[in-house]
Amino acid sequence: MRALIQRISEAAVRVDGEVVGQSGPGLLVLVCAMREDTETQAAKLAAKIAKMRIFRDEAGKMNLSVRDIGGTALVVSQFTLAAETKGNRPGFSTAAAPEIGKALYESFTQRLIDEGVPCETGIFGADMKVSLINDGPVTIWLDTET
Repeated sequence: MRALIQRISEAAVRVDGEVVGQSGPGLLVLVCAMREDTETQAAKLAAKIAKMRIFRDEAGKMNLSVRDIGGTALVVSQFTLAAETKGNRPGFSTAAAPEIGKALYESFTQRLIDEGVPCETGIFGADMKVSLINDGPVTIWLDTET
């Protein structure tokens, strides 16, 4: 699985003008299931994100996790993280099929909750509008296969 995580002061996702999920302070997690991914990758990625020490401690060093600060996460499905960019038009054939992608997205979110991170979500497959205030900015790319 792939994820792009951003340390946020706040974030929200809207569908048809209505807020369907919001978070902050904490993380915005854009997540994509790849073609060969399983529940194992979902669990591995959730555990890593829950423990990722990217929040400032009292000395100003990135030494605390989202759990340590009592933060929350906004988890948004983002199949375009699977983009293949060999030409000028990206291809997405390495992304999981929609039904598998949705199941792994939901599994990932539940695993993150099980890791102690309260989560809200977007709506899988919807045309979403995401707004955020990136804190830092801190943005990190994660891939369970690298």
